[in-house]
Amino acid sequence: MTSTNLPGGTYRTGDLDLTRVGYGAMQLAGPGVFGPPKDRNAAVAVLRAVVELGINHIDTSDFYGPHVTNEIIREALSPYQDDLHLVTKVGARRDAQGGWPHARTPDEIRSQVHDNLDRLGLDVLDVVNMRLGGVEAPEPGSIAEQFETLAELQQQGLIRHLGVSTVTAEQVAEAQSIAPVVSVQNLYNIAHRDDDDLIGSLAAQGIAYVPYFPLGGFSPLQSEELQSVADELGATPMSVALAWLLQRSPNILLIPGTSSVDHLRENVTGAGLALSADAVTRLDAIGA
Repeated sequence: MTSTNLPGGTYRTGDLDLTRVGYGAMQLAGPGVFGPPKDRNAAVAVLRAVVELGINHIDTSDFYGPHVTNEIIREALSPYQDDLHLVTKVGARRDAQGGWPHARTPDEIRSQVHDNLDRLGLDVLDVVNMRLGGVEAPEPGSIAEQFETLAELQQQGLIRHLGVSTVTAEQVAEAQSIAPVVSVQNLYNIAHRDDDDLIGSLAAQGIAYVPYFPLGGFSPLQSEELQSVADELGATPMSVALAWLLQRSPNILLIPGTSSVDHLRENVTGAGLALSADAVTRLDAIGA
């Protein structure tokens, strides 16, 4: 059963009620998101703790590992609870050196969707995000061919809902002209606020926004201010960053990742940290 006691409660996008505190499974693979974890039993334990906490929103991809993370999810959680929603993504692959080259041709996208289905042990995927852009920033240009391929797979009954990742507002609109979009996953945190307007636009449409790298790319001065607020609250910088995101807009869903049960519980508790108006003002200034 999904817990409504999690920080932020749930958010409805499409016909999915997702816990706003989700879980990002990327760190379940080995170092560099490549190869197996050092302790597979610990990875299984984290996933089972995710469900026990009432989290019903797990973000994954078959290119984590590659294949490793999805195989562990299946081992730990299959047969899946009816209200557990696995959100995956396509658009990249792993090379022998652990790189992340693009894999965005129609044939590659189709193959990746089937790989996710097979390794997760599912007949249909709840949400598939089309990963575009670079590692951290969108790239200009049409995304029609890629998104049309996903829409075809949706029409075939292999995908329930579609999303996009690392995209501009214009690319979101282009995707929406092809098929409904239920989620956008981009780089965003206290220090990186380029998507402020996009978040508001998506909220007005009932579309989830899922930020990644909540602490990535801070300058030393920005880190010092975040640490200062955290110290005053007796909290960690990650807790403050997660709480700020959860309070930033009701359509923001969190997917912090960890390979530790203790850290998982810390993230959930931290997301529920109450930030005063003064703290929010100071944190907002970091990204000004």
